[in-house]
Amino acid sequence: MGMEIEIEELIPHRGRMRLIGEVVNVDDDAAVTSSVVTEEWPLYRDGSVDVLATIELVAQTAALMEGWKRLQTGREGAEGWLVGIKTADFRLPRIPLHATLITEVRKDYAMESYAVFAGTVCVGTEEVAVVSIQAFRPEENI
Repeated sequence: MGMEIEIEELIPHRGRMRLIGEVVNVDDDAAVTSSVVTEEWPLYRDGSVDVLATIELVAQTAALMEGWKRLQTGREGAEGWLVGIKTADFRLPRIPLHATLITEVRKDYAMESYAVFAGTVCVGTEEVAVVSIQAFRPEENI
């Protein structure tokens, strides 16, 4: 299903903070990732994770897309960003353990070192979150 990509070359997240399990697709305009909820995830409790974890999935998938684009031009993968939540619409409060989440992200807007990304997170065909984030990388243009 996925692409053969070394995720840790593209995003700075490691250990239990790396939520992306597999890259389904990535190009200059969008990225799609797959993740399976585990007990190791932040916000895990009593057999499920808080839906707030989907914000981090959208942020990591956006970072993956930007890191992939950087590698295509011979630069290192994405470094850390300052990220803010522009909007978030959650369709359920918690996501069960072992659920497979598909996260799709597109860049809506970018100017200099600021960008806005729109993302959806689904379990199967059910949307569980629609999130828009703002990202700022102070060292260079996105």
